[in-house]
This record gives sequence, structure tokens and C-alpha cells, in this order.
Amino acid sequence: MSSFIGRLQSRLGHLTVPVTLVAVLVITCALRRPQLLSSEGVAGALIVLAPLILGTLAITPIALVGRGSVDLSIGPLIGFINVTLVKWLVENGYQSPFVVFGYVILVGVLYQCMLASIILYVRVAPIIVTLSGYLVLTGVNLVILQRPSGTAPDFMANWGFGVELLSPILYVLLAAAAFWFLFTKTGFFTQIRLTGADERMAFTSGVRTEAARFGAHTIGGVFAGLAALTYTALIGSGDPTQGNTYTLQTVTALVLGGTSLAGGTGGGLGSVLGAVSMYLISYLLATFNFGNVSGFVTQLAFGLILMASMLVSVALSGRRRVVVGG
Repeated sequence: MSSFIGRLQSRLGHLTVPVTLVAVLVITCALRRPQLLSSEGVAGALIVLAPLILGTLAITPIALVGRGSVDLSIGPLIGFINVTLVKWLVENGYQSPFVVFGYVILVGVLYQCMLASIILYVRVAPIIVTLSGYLVLTGVNLVILQRPSGTAPDFMANWGFGVELLSPILYVLLAAAAFWFLFTKTGFFTQIRLTGADERMAFTSGVRTEAARFGAHTIGGVFAGLAALTYTALIGSGDPTQGNTYTLQTVTALVLGGTSLAGGTGGGLGSVLGAVSMYLISYLLATFNFGNVSGFVTQLAFGLILMASMLVSVALSGRRRVVVGG
């Protein structure tokens, strides 16, 4: 019985901090502004949260596979898919849902496959590759679209209103959640976690570690495409710079969700909870009047909570090792 509890704590212990944080934030936000829990409040939160949740899920398998492989270019990638969707597809009359969905996912997957190829076969450190991708895509986005302009595809015209709970955005999130759930039930997901936990041990045990890394990036590309789609729905146009902010937000949400940047520990549920925490922190701070420094206060809060979360996670990790070892 004690060994079962130990294994359960080892598997789910990374969720302790994000679950507690979300619970505290929901209660506090509800006390400050109860309309958050209304149907309209939840619907409005979903449209804002969708790109952040999907963007965080996009970098989760990449972080899980280890070597510090968090994708720093996720923000500009979301922006790149957004501006090319508006400029190359919508302006040329390609607005079919099948074409749009296929395009955003294909671009996300191809980009992540390119990153994986450079990391694995050219053998450049992941942080250098993804940081370079951030800088390159930031410039490319501005070349494609110099300023915010254009419109989202016609079938997404009312997606960004955020007035109905049962909206296409909710269905996209549910489909993404189902895909992630099925993905975690495969042996391939286990190989990703094993590679991230101890690459040498995984390799000697017969795990194809290079395939695991390549596959992690491919899965991440699917979610990056969906994140860009919901981001386009949110802003209703193309924007070459606003997507860049998602890099810091997704990485912070990833860590708040209990995923280790060293690999092997974490999961999709924690990433979703981390993204929800980010939204709730912003929502809570918006209920106070900080004047002209409100943006700086939000960044300060993100930083302080991130540091506290990491310290608590490290402490809980040490406790779990003692429990499992005992």
C-alpha cells in the first residue's frame, strides 16, 4: 500500500502547486469580482485563455523530452502562422475551414520538424536553436505584415466575441484535450518521459531517443498551429508583434504547471492549470487600481509567483524522493 501511495505521489506530485494556486486564485477572484464565475465570465475567459493553453501544451512535450528543450520561439511562431494565414490565405480567398485548419497545423509541424532536425543532426544546443528561431521569425513576421491589418477567415468572424460558453473555441480546446489524452496513453509518450528523465538509461533500455525528441517537436507543432488559430480568432486580424508575448507567458505557465525544464516530469494537465493561473493573476490584478504602473505590477507578480512555485516544487520533489525511497 505504501509503495502504491509513493508511486501515486511521484506521478501526480507535480500538480500539488498548480492545483493549490488555481483554487486560491479562483476563490480570491470570485470574492473580488463574482461575475468571473458567470456563464459570460467563463466564456470571455476561454477566448483569452485558448491561445495560452494551447501554446503551453505546444512546448510541454518538448520540455518533457529533456536537455532543456523548451521552445523559446513559440511566440513568434504563433505570430508567423497568424500573419501568413491572414496575408497568404485569407487575402487570396482560401477560407475553407479544412484548408485553414490543415494549414495552421502543417506549418506548426513543419517548423518544429525543422528545429528538431537542427538540434538532432546539426547538434546545436536547443536553447540556441529556439532563440535563433525567435529572432528570425520576429523579423520575418514584420516583413510579411508591417502593421496589424487584415481579417480572420469568415467562418471565425464571431469566435472572438466571447459571449457564449458553447462556442467553437471551447470545441477546439476539447478536441485538443482529447488529442493530448490519447497521446499520453501511447507508448511513445512513455518514451518521451523516459528520455527526459534519463536519456542514457532510456537509450540502453531500447528507447529510440532521437525519434522521441523528433516526435515531441512534431506533437508540439500540432498544438502550436491550434494556438495560432485561436489567437487569430481572439484578435480578429493579423498582428506581426503581439504574438511574441506568448513566449514568456507559455514558459511561465509551463513552470507554474509543475513541468520540469530538465525533462521527465510534468504533463498536460499541469500546463493547463499553469495557463489558467496566469489568466487569474492578470484578472485579479485588474480588479485593483495601480495607475500607470499596472503593467509592471503584473510582471512583478508573475515573477514572484514563478519563483515561489519553483521553490515549493523543489521542496516537494525532495519530499517525494524520500517517500518513494522509504
